[in-house]
Amino acid sequence: MASSYVISRWEPENAAFWKEKGERIANRNLWISIPALMLAFIVWMLWSVVVVNLNKAGFSFTKNQMFWLTALPALSGATLRIFYSFLVPIFGGRRWTAISTASLLIPALGMGFALRDPTTSYPTLLVLALLCGFGGGNFSSSMANISFFFPKARKGLATGLNAGIGNLGVSVVQFVSPIVISLAVFGALGGDGHDYVAAGKTQTIWLQNAGFVWVPFIALASIAAWFGMNDIAEAKASFSDQAVIFKRKHNWLMCWLYLGTFGSFIGFSAGLPLLTQSQFPDINPTKYAFLGPLVGALVRPVGGWVSDKMGGARVTFWTFLGMAIAVGGVLYFLPRGGVGGSFEGFLTLFIILFALTGIGNGSTFRMIPVIFLNERQQAAAKDPASQRQAQLDGGKEAAAVLGFSGAIGAYGGFFIPKSFGTAIDLTGTPHMALWCFIAFYLSCLAITWVWYSRRNAPMPC
Repeated sequence: MASSYVISRWEPENAAFWKEKGERIANRNLWISIPALMLAFIVWMLWSVVVVNLNKAGFSFTKNQMFWLTALPALSGATLRIFYSFLVPIFGGRRWTAISTASLLIPALGMGFALRDPTTSYPTLLVLALLCGFGGGNFSSSMANISFFFPKARKGLATGLNAGIGNLGVSVVQFVSPIVISLAVFGALGGDGHDYVAAGKTQTIWLQNAGFVWVPFIALASIAAWFGMNDIAEAKASFSDQAVIFKRKHNWLMCWLYLGTFGSFIGFSAGLPLLTQSQFPDINPTKYAFLGPLVGALVRPVGGWVSDKMGGARVTFWTFLGMAIAVGGVLYFLPRGGVGGSFEGFLTLFIILFALTGIGNGSTFRMIPVIFLNERQQAAAKDPASQRQAQLDGGKEAAAVLGFSGAIGAYGGFFIPKSFGTAIDLTGTPHMALWCFIAFYLSCLAITWVWYSRRNAPMPC
């Protein structure tokens, strides 16, 4: 007996089908997927807030050790994304969304118990940092799943909403965590707080709340996904069916571009609090850390929507030019030799940089479905049956590429914080890392122009 959660016929490009029931089903799956993905980002970025408060809770680690704690979730999350990219067509979007969301309970509970005790070993915290990568992995499967539900003309906005509002989890965790760790929100159930002295006054911190507070929300989101989402029968595919993307040139080109957009978003989100603390020691980074990710997440749907109207490649080209200029501005406002600099200018340029990464995230993810649908349709015969099969094949390839490029892009969350840490260790400043970022953005600009955005480009999109 077929499950009521499995949809056997799905034709989003058929206008009558879409109007009759397709749009309603697609939107329901999207609006359940969004909060689940937001929680994934929250768990993934927990350490970006926790590390700057470890010493207040009685832990004692070096600056390099703390950079490792912020970087490892991105490393494990990016690696898990490679595998998660291919799991939706194998297990089904509903089932995998519920399972992967429930897996977030492991690091959330683990951090809650570990952070109650300042004698918890550094290797234990490293393991928990790696487990937070479960949150990073979820992005690839979530985006692959949502891409199946919407027609080509709506994919940019749909994936932009899923990713953009989901990305808000980065800002939410950086805004909410400083509040909940300052309050005994769970009473005796959450464990004792830890006292520290600031400005001559004794204060108390409950660092464990940073993990515990998300547990009920994760449980509710998992249940909602299991009972409210759907699996699409036609989206089923084995790993070998999807592995064809490794032979596609545009898969690798788009991975490079997405490393430049999303890799920058997640890398700057993870590394900015510690970078601020190291360059402007009189500034409390937790007061401002959420602003950049908030702006980047909010404009991501705008990037997808504008790209639906103007073309993703054109938007992506100008985004990378703006990012290179913005990093130059960050360099200008940094202190020299420990003196000078402007925190206001530094923060403003980073907020602009986050906004550009959000636009670029939306535009690159709009490019991918268009590229692979067009490529398969151009290669197929022109009869209706062949074109219909090309749509199915292009949709499956696009979903796999969305997930895989998301995996490669997530490595930016590891390399950017570590680049800051390495540059500071070697030279005393982060300038060398920022100059490398400018060079990288210029390479992304060149790829976009050559293959996608110029007049008579091989694959305009």
